[in-house]
Amino acid sequence: MDIDLIGCPMDLGQTRRGVDMGPSALRAAQLEKRIEALGHNVHDLGDIDVPEVETRKLRNPQLRYLDEVVRACEAIAKKVEKSARAGHFPLIVGGDHSIVMGTVGGLTKARGPQGIIYVDAHGDFNTTDTTPSGNIHGMGLSAIVGLGNKKLVNIGGIGPKIRPENVALIGVRELDPGEKELIKKSEIYVATMRDIDEKGIGRVMRDAIERAKDGTKGVHITFDVDVLDPREAPGTGTPVPGGLSFRESHLALELLAERNIATSFEIVEVNPLLDTGNKTAELSVGLIESLLGKRIL
Repeated sequence: MDIDLIGCPMDLGQTRRGVDMGPSALRAAQLEKRIEALGHNVHDLGDIDVPEVETRKLRNPQLRYLDEVVRACEAIAKKVEKSARAGHFPLIVGGDHSIVMGTVGGLTKARGPQGIIYVDAHGDFNTTDTTPSGNIHGMGLSAIVGLGNKKLVNIGGIGPKIRPENVALIGVRELDPGEKELIKKSEIYVATMRDIDEKGIGRVMRDAIERAKDGTKGVHITFDVDVLDPREAPGTGTPVPGGLSFRESHLALELLAERNIATSFEIVEVNPLLDTGNKTAELSVGLIESLLGKRIL
């Protein structure tokens, strides 16, 4: 494949510094070289411009840095749309998870209705009415399906972007009370860590694939490294004990590669300031390799 690497050093969607260095950490882990070793062509399109938080004034604590996040996501949407229209595979590296609104905006504009497999320890299903923090990285999934602030919902010029019945949320294990109620009322497919423990990651991923691909023009995979157990991935800002193991995460992405289902991929929330020896970035590159076809035998 022709793979377009797009860096999104966004850190405005949350409050812990360092996640803006995620794209650099993945590049330092030889991301481009390791993908090319699988036989793909990689085009590094560089990073979008994101303002530094110190240069901005916080206007609304319930929607922290709303205008700045929207502008950055619009820039992401344009780059992703151009990549998708060229028939390339957009590979987006973050940055915090608010970038998903821009990514999916660009994909939907270029290709039409998308499905999404959203791998995350959190639901990211808050709105202005439910958020306890005002952090927009916790509102990405709700905005994609049309809930919450209209500026977020309409990023990329399209809103809603994805039908709830084409959403699969995988690995969730920490939800705020308000977003829990919103998820219960929605039509999205949710596989908690208990579901994964009971059914196994293979069964869960096969169910997720069926939901995401039904009637869509492509399936986007967005992977937050906090879905992994913190012992595997210490370099992230919102760790939650009891996450996916090394092998469960690789198997999930190997199954996606086997089914040839992913038309774009995004990995977010790598924070080198909290990492140990770039361990989380190295693991993230390994996961990308699994999605792009690397096999044990």
